[in-house]
Amino acid sequence: MSTLLGQVLEAHGGLERWRRHSKVEATIVTGGGLFPLKGLMQDRNPRRMTVWLHEERSSITPFGASDQRTMFTPDRIAIEKLDGALVAERYAPRDSFAGHQMHTPWDPLHRAYFNGEAVWTYLTTPFLVRVEETDAWRDGAEPWRVLRAYFPGWMETHCAVQDFFFGEDMMLRRHDYSVNIAGGLPAAQLTFGYIEADGIRLPSIRRAYARGPDRRPITDMLLVSIDFSEVAFR
Repeated sequence: MSTLLGQVLEAHGGLERWRRHSKVEATIVTGGGLFPLKGLMQDRNPRRMTVWLHEERSSITPFGASDQRTMFTPDRIAIEKLDGALVAERYAPRDSFAGHQMHTPWDPLHRAYFNGEAVWTYLTTPFLVRVEETDAWRDGAEPWRVLRAYFPGWMETHCAVQDFFFGEDMMLRRHDYSVNIAGGLPAAQLTFGYIEADGIRLPSIRRAYARGPDRRPITDMLLVSIDFSEVAFR
């Protein structure tokens, strides 16, 4: 384990504490311009997200109706009733995004997949994958150190290589990636509003912007906003 990664993990609550938990639940409120581009209605209603920490699996409730939820795994996305009755499902869900660009419309299963893989990634950061330190970055007067993460091919996430930026306090400040299911759109996600839940520290506010050719976020192009509250590890 690199020295920087060890410092980052300790600052976020420590690997031993993380391993004692099996899932995390959080209330989320989402927004941003990506969903209207995809032809989807967007609201600010709170929803409850459940993420399994040691397998790629997540669920959000409600979804589409008050008595429905999603169930995401890498090989399947489903919408189901709260009693488990199936509403819709799609196997090999990433394949359904083939040829998609930024304005390609999404159906409810596309959206459910995006919610599942994206928030799973966010709520398991920085504990999840192999990383290496890369070139530092300066944001104003503050130097940020950068960990580059390499995601295995079987894992569903935005893209295979992603960069995570940490301040001098080892807290996550920014997360860069390409949205492969939307034509490879480059994004820079800013993170702040740290909270603590069951000894684990995580940002409660995330704002993803389009990333310009100078690698800086274009702050008048908000793609996705996510606010987390009522976080509990189990």
